[in-house]
Amino acid sequence: MISIALARALRDSGLVWHPTVGDAFCIDRIEADADVFYLSDLTVEAHEFSTGTVLGFNGTTEWALDSVAIEDTLWLPSEAQLRELLGSAFVRLDAAGEEFRIAAAIDGATREFLDSNASDAYARALIERLDALAS
Repeated sequence: MISIALARALRDSGLVWHPTVGDAFCIDRIEADADVFYLSDLTVEAHEFSTGTVLGFNGTTEWALDSVAIEDTLWLPSEAQLRELLGSAFVRLDAAGEEFRIAAAIDGATREFLDSNASDAYARALIERLDALAS
C-alpha cells in the first residue's frame, strides 16, 4: 500500500479523487491516519451533494462516525490505479534487488524512480509527472 506521505504529496501535486467502490482511504488527521477504510456498497459509500462529496459509514460503529467530508480524507490509490494514472508515461517496472524501479517518460526524457514498495515507486513517478504537467 502507498505511504501516507506519498498519498499527501500526490494530493498536493493536484491528483483529484473521484471515489469508487474498492478505493482505500484514511481520515486525514494524525491521530486517525493509521486506520484504512475501503469504499463499499455495504459499509462506506460516497454520497454526492451540491455541497460536495461525503463518505457515509452505513451501520458501522467506527468512532460512532456517520460520515466524513471528502476534504477530511486521504485517498490511498492502489498500485494498479497509480499505473493507470501514470498512463502513457509508464515505460516499465523492474525489480532491482529488494527495490522496485519504475521508468517513466517525463518531459521527453525517461526517468527512473526507485522504492522498496512498488506503489510508492509508481507514486513518485506520478508526482513528478503531475508536477511537470503543472509547470
